[in-house]
Amino acid sequence: MKKAPIFLAPLFQERIWGGSELKKQYGYNIPSAQTGECWAISAHPNGPSVVREGDYTGKTLGELWDENPEIFGHFDSQKFPLLTKILDANEDLSIQVHPDDEYANEFENGELGKTECWYILDCDEDATMIFGHRAQSKEEFMNMVDDGHWNDLLQRVKIKPGDFFYVPSGTIHALCKGTLVLETQQSSDTTYRIYDYNRRDDNGNLRELHLEKAIEVTTVPHITSKVEPAFIKMSGGSIITFVEEDYFTVYKWDVQTEMELMQDAHFLLASVIEGQGTLCTEEGEYALQKGDHFILPNHVDSFSIKGTLQLIASHPNHKGGQHRELENTARQMASI
Repeated sequence: MKKAPIFLAPLFQERIWGGSELKKQYGYNIPSAQTGECWAISAHPNGPSVVREGDYTGKTLGELWDENPEIFGHFDSQKFPLLTKILDANEDLSIQVHPDDEYANEFENGELGKTECWYILDCDEDATMIFGHRAQSKEEFMNMVDDGHWNDLLQRVKIKPGDFFYVPSGTIHALCKGTLVLETQQSSDTTYRIYDYNRRDDNGNLRELHLEKAIEVTTVPHITSKVEPAFIKMSGGSIITFVEEDYFTVYKWDVQTEMELMQDAHFLLASVIEGQGTLCTEEGEYALQKGDHFILPNHVDSFSIKGTLQLIASHPNHKGGQHRELENTARQMASI
């Protein structure tokens, strides 16, 4: 089996709050100036990625998952577990919340829950986002929603490029105007809107809210999950491990000259967020540039990245397990 990366062509979703930053910053051929989402690495039926080149050209990621499980180390999951997006919030997103696995499986036709995380790629100078709420009980939460006391209910936090936020299912949240974000999430497309600024769709109708379900799944009182990034300086660059939790581990690779790495995870998802360079495996060398997205298959045990570039990488974890394979490998190599 070839030890080569699998490059994927992004798919784009138009949104009422979208803009044109995906074209401006990544050169993507977006469908309109209201393009809100780049589904970069996805096997979800609402937006499957397609292999861009190589032996599997034209196949969807979902087809690869079903037909070639060896690529993914026979990862024990019926569905491809993760989804990588880039979001362009040209306007405020709705105030929203996502269900966990149990609730989504029962009420959303077997869908996965949606725990996610955000890396702030770019944002306006005074940008903020909604992250959590102030209600101390379900009754207080419902009363504040019913009365429209949004400023009292919602917690607003300042953001800047390079910030990272972990957003477990049950967390009230919303990206706000002037924000570009790379999102790593469970492979789910279930969102419950609580408030949407009375916006109307293309047909003039108020967009649907999902108050009953949202209230059921919201964590009350809000719990802020602590994120304690781990920084490792290596020869040729550095690695930040942003989060390691039940569903995924997320890293930032900052390559300054050349970094040599080993993969012990089942497989890796990676997105080039800045710069350009070269990915080297036993199979050959592969050009990388800003806006590229690829998967490193299970059998790529070692690889290197040359150039000046930054990537966000992730891999799935089995719920309940703890995985520090890449971080441990990086620590070992940094100590040599």
